Amino acid sequence: MKKITLFISCLNASLLLSAQSIEEGKTYLESARYASAENAFHSVINQQPGNAEAWCLLTNSYLKQDLPNEAADTLALAPASVHENPYYLVAYGGLLLNTNKADSANHYFELAVAATKSKDAGILAAIAEAHIEAENGNLVYALDMLDKAQKRDKKNAGLLVLQGNAFRRMHKGSEAYQAYQEAIGMDKKSANAYYQLGRIFLTQKNAEMYLDYFNKSIEANQSFAPAYYALYNHYLYTEPAKAMEYFDKYKSYSDKTAQHDYDQTDLLYLNKQYQPAINLATSLIARDGENAPARLYKLIAYSHQEQKDSAAAINFMQQYFQHEADSNVILKDYQNMGALFIANGKADSAMSYLEKGLELVKDEEAIRNYYQTLAKLAKQVNDNAAEAKWLGKFYTGNEKATNVHLFNWGLASYKAADYAAADSIFGKYAAKYPEQRTYGYYWQARSNAAIDTAMAEGLAIPYYQQLIQSIDSTNPSASDKKWMIEAYNYMAAYETNTKKDYAAAIVLFKKIVALDPANENAPKYIQMLEKNLQRAEGSR
Repeated sequence: MKKITLFISCLNASLLLSAQSIEEGKTYLESARYASAENAFHSVINQQPGNAEAWCLLTNSYLKQDLPNEAADTLALAPASVHENPYYLVAYGGLLLNTNKADSANHYFELAVAATKSKDAGILAAIAEAHIEAENGNLVYALDMLDKAQKRDKKNAGLLVLQGNAFRRMHKGSEAYQAYQEAIGMDKKSANAYYQLGRIFLTQKNAEMYLDYFNKSIEANQSFAPAYYALYNHYLYTEPAKAMEYFDKYKSYSDKTAQHDYDQTDLLYLNKQYQPAINLATSLIARDGENAPARLYKLIAYSHQEQKDSAAAINFMQQYFQHEADSNVILKDYQNMGALFIANGKADSAMSYLEKGLELVKDEEAIRNYYQTLAKLAKQVNDNAAEAKWLGKFYTGNEKATNVHLFNWGLASYKAADYAAADSIFGKYAAKYPEQRTYGYYWQARSNAAIDTAMAEGLAIPYYQQLIQSIDSTNPSASDKKWMIEAYNYMAAYETNTKKDYAAAIVLFKKIVALDPANENAPKYIQMLEKNLQRAEGSR
């Protein structure tokens, strides 16, 4: 960014060319055109290897891109003749500051200040900028340097922009706002000052204000790329067509990077240009290989999904999961994969992805809804154990759960052959919903009958008895009669086979006949049991 005003005596044509190239490079830095800035500073260095300011600015261009290794390599190439120059000292201090060596960095900064006797506004501003942009920079120290610089150069709007940046990093919005306004008062064409004002209101989510300042930034300088990019970001998800317009302008005023192409694919997708989005993303993956962002695979998948090609969408989503770091995968990715498999009739595959997404759900109500979704999918694939598991998680501790949820949990447990769990769940059902306790008793009886398959212990008998007692025998419904007949049949079988009490069994079978006179089996059993009784009595 344009933050340093230099005073260079134009002693000859070569120096004039050098100065012009440095100013051009600084303008590129201000617009985040780093490749162009590097080229400009390299051009100066090629002409004048001893130009310490060019070495300083070239180093700064790398630090702005978070490329400390490149910055270090650059300074290592500087000739020994510039190593004592204040600009070189600032550059080296900036590198140390960005590599967490603040104490050593300040030593070099102080050497630069001492060498210029605190009178060089450019040096003071460069030190301030280094602290403002470094993650561990001393912002109070930066403001002190800027105060000294302003006393030396009272008409430099760039110094006020720097001051505003320092205040903004200190979360002092009012002071930052005032500094940027003063910069504009000094230079109506300070596109950067308008842009930084917009960033203040962007953090406050005040769209009316930040849009106004970003547009003013462009009015001040129609080639100021950061403002176009900010406007593109604003409209990206609300008015993608308008975002495309700003993005095209941004591209024309910025250095081409791979990110341009990646952003272009997003815009094509958001503008519903699905096939062009697929084509561009595919070409970028082929071009960049493993360096291509994994999200391109997801974008291709989503585009195929919009084209109703779920098979292709699944293929590319699987590639996305293979290439993307687990920490970058979001809940929607798993949910979308689940939806794709459901659309292809593969609920079991859908379940595996949705289960992976569960740990990303944080809201308690959302988690419970997720449990229900998983339970429904488990039911679709007849995975009774999984259905019971998720229904249980949904019900437990859920004040909004109903008798239906509890019943379904118990039934799924029964179908999963987890009879002990089913017995416990239906026991809760009978206790919690006494008006519907017959359902609880019936399924408790069925569960215990499944546990005691040989009827050796008679585990189901107490529950069948409770079932019969809970039914109004004077006016039983059709379903009540069905349950009572089942209960009497079971109890009669127990009396016959386990206890050998044929008389008691006959009584139970007669109750079946009373309920269902057309029953064909009960009279037969009665006859058989009566003969058994007669033989038993005759043998005495």
